[in-house]
Amino acid sequence: MANKTDDIEGIKEIKETEIEDQLTNETVNEESDDEVIWEDATAADFPEGHKSGFVAVVGRPNAGKSTLLNALLGQKIAIVSHRPQTTRTRQLGIVTDEEKYQVVFVDTPGIMKKALHKLDEFMLETAVEALNDGDIVLWIVDASQPPTAEDKIIGEMVAKASGTVLLVMNKNDLVPIEQALDRTAEFRVLVPEQTEWFFISSEHKRGVSDLFDTIIKHLPLGPRYYPPEQITETFVRDIVSEMIREQLLLQLREEIPHGTAVQINDFKEEETPLRIRATIFVERDSHKRIAIGQNGRMLKKIGTQARYEIEKLLDKQVFLDLWVKVAPKWRTKENLLKRFGYAEG
Repeated sequence: MANKTDDIEGIKEIKETEIEDQLTNETVNEESDDEVIWEDATAADFPEGHKSGFVAVVGRPNAGKSTLLNALLGQKIAIVSHRPQTTRTRQLGIVTDEEKYQVVFVDTPGIMKKALHKLDEFMLETAVEALNDGDIVLWIVDASQPPTAEDKIIGEMVAKASGTVLLVMNKNDLVPIEQALDRTAEFRVLVPEQTEWFFISSEHKRGVSDLFDTIIKHLPLGPRYYPPEQITETFVRDIVSEMIREQLLLQLREEIPHGTAVQINDFKEEETPLRIRATIFVERDSHKRIAIGQNGRMLKKIGTQARYEIEKLLDKQVFLDLWVKVAPKWRTKENLLKRFGYAEG
């Protein structure tokens, strides 16, 4: 179900082909009738000793993968909530030092034991592909509780990965000091003995810099796959859509958020303030009434909080117009999954 360009090997193939094409299609600079100067347009993409690679960020739902991605990037591109399965699609986060490295983090949906519908199937396939293709695999676990049956299953999958595996025990701020030693030991037995491990808090950025330095150490030599100023491959309007969905996760009742999707209908960057019109899709009429709230109060609250996050991201004033519609059982319908960007179109 996943698009070939959505997996790491597919991205590598496309980017390496682009680089080869640039190297063979040299540019001509005609400064005079007598002299033609040939220039290599991409020489700057290959500093000597430059490292690059893809880092798959995997783990079970609600382990803190997106919070860690934002901490590693130093800014927010991935939405976060206390609810499991916040992340639905593969999202890239790119960190570049022009002379030394480019690391491409691949944030993935949480790996679950059983897919309940087509949306779950898509998310599970996306996560497993990243796990199998990454140069480095960051296995993020929630250290605030002992390993679960799901953790043990993921541990077996991680052990088979071809890339370098780093075990990242997250949420150490929630582990009592007297339990820390035993808790780390419980997770360490799930990976080969030589696996490097970290005990961190991504929310408080504790231990994140040491983790990042180790990631750079293990990167293979390679070119830049993306321009140095680029921090994600996700379109701005898609990040905006996710920021609206983030507020649905934060504001609505337990059973509703997982049945919501957001579609951007208008995104008028040329206007001031920037005008965005979006539709929130829910699966039931009763969910629509809850999402709107009495006299529209809930929808207004969702819009206000989402607009605040969008304005922080874009550094400009935003006018956000939200609508709510019902799309019954959309998570089971392939045509609607494609429409909402969760399957290959």
